[in-house]
Amino acid sequence: QFEDLSSTVRLQEEEQQVRPASLPAIPNPFPELCSPAGSPTLSPASLPQPADAHVRVTHIANSLCILTVKLWVYVLQIIKVFSEDGVGKVVEVPADMTARDVCQLLVYKSHCLDDNCWTLVEHHPLFGLERCLEDHELVVQVQACMPPESKFLFRKNYAKYEFFRNPLNFFPEQMVAWCQESNVTIPPSQLLQEPRHLQLLSDLEESNVFTVTTGRKMYNAPTDYQFCIKPSKSRTDVKELKMLCADDEQSRTCWMTAFRVLKYGMLLYQNYKIPHQRKSANPNFTTPVRSVSENSLVAMDFSGRTGRVIDNPEEAMSAAMEEGHNWRKRSQRMNALGNPSPLHPSSLNSVIHRTQLWFHGRIMREESHRMIMQQGQVDGLFLLRDSQSNPKAFVLTLCHHQKIRHFQILPHEEDGQIFFSLDDGSTKFADLIHLVEFYQLNRGVLPCKLKHPCTMVAL
Repeated sequence: QFEDLSSTVRLQEEEQQVRPASLPAIPNPFPELCSPAGSPTLSPASLPQPADAHVRVTHIANSLCILTVKLWVYVLQIIKVFSEDGVGKVVEVPADMTARDVCQLLVYKSHCLDDNCWTLVEHHPLFGLERCLEDHELVVQVQACMPPESKFLFRKNYAKYEFFRNPLNFFPEQMVAWCQESNVTIPPSQLLQEPRHLQLLSDLEESNVFTVTTGRKMYNAPTDYQFCIKPSKSRTDVKELKMLCADDEQSRTCWMTAFRVLKYGMLLYQNYKIPHQRKSANPNFTTPVRSVSENSLVAMDFSGRTGRVIDNPEEAMSAAMEEGHNWRKRSQRMNALGNPSPLHPSSLNSVIHRTQLWFHGRIMREESHRMIMQQGQVDGLFLLRDSQSNPKAFVLTLCHHQKIRHFQILPHEEDGQIFFSLDDGSTKFADLIHLVEFYQLNRGVLPCKLKHPCTMVAL
């Protein structure tokens, strides 16, 4: 760039030397830049002198180089994000990139389903603490306050804005404790305002609320439902941590939500509304959906020339049972043609579920609890796994009312065909995929429908 500018100046000097005096003046396209007097034409006096032009061009070129280097050094920062399997990914991000934008970038690079439930988790292994970054937080600033052993995790959290959808579940009446009057002449409001009755716990402007993952082991907590207020600085001593303990998971979730609302206020609601505003601003843009939505499906009858909607629930159930029976008959014919061995009539159906993100293989019961709790204990959050007690069975782990329940899926043989059932054979399915799809639309014997698959993504 410097050579191009210098050659341009030299050409202008040569043209001034060979131009006859009788030639008309050249129109000046930039009078405010090249002509001090603001003349609309270029005169010899208005052109820069060779020495001044050379110095000026050199200064401009050096300034551009310095500016480019500064932008590269100070704007682009490197962060490392880890997935649940421990694999890390290095990402270059601008200094003003928010946690929501980083999640969008990771979703794009990992080819994940963007359902606005992904989040970055600030994880401190030495203290056994972690918290989900709020969508508006600047990731580079958060990383600058983290010690070297800490890291970011990329995972789902379905409960991040659940309190906006179901506020009564997060702020029950029993959370409010009324001050008892020790003296009838002093009202409770005055008692609470007296300094001798109050003690500063922490300043949330300079601190963040974390979940304690190993409370009993590291801090001898009385329960497993501990949370902590940690100062926002790179070096924090254990003595500076304010440890709090709840009686159950619901109480801990309620109190941590209250701290979040106190700290961020309207920012949380704005973060919650941004995805909805983007959808309304771009009505032609639709997010790909892999799961079936119970709000957009109806029972149809295609026995005639034209289809009709089945309004009667009993008729819809009868049609579903008939369709399931016909599907099983077709499946039996396909298995009879495709399987050479009669000892394994449905080998594909017995392994096809392993391709699904909600299936996690031979994980322990405690591990399934941990995964459900990490991704937010909302109604309908589920996963499937191999049974530890029965090698031929499977287990459905489901969250309902912030409690985790387990349902065994047993195999049933009928006419040489293996089916899977949750209700002792009353409702049978040829594979686990059809079982999951059915209970996504119908509650059946479950306390709620299957809504949110508990998944893990590899970066």
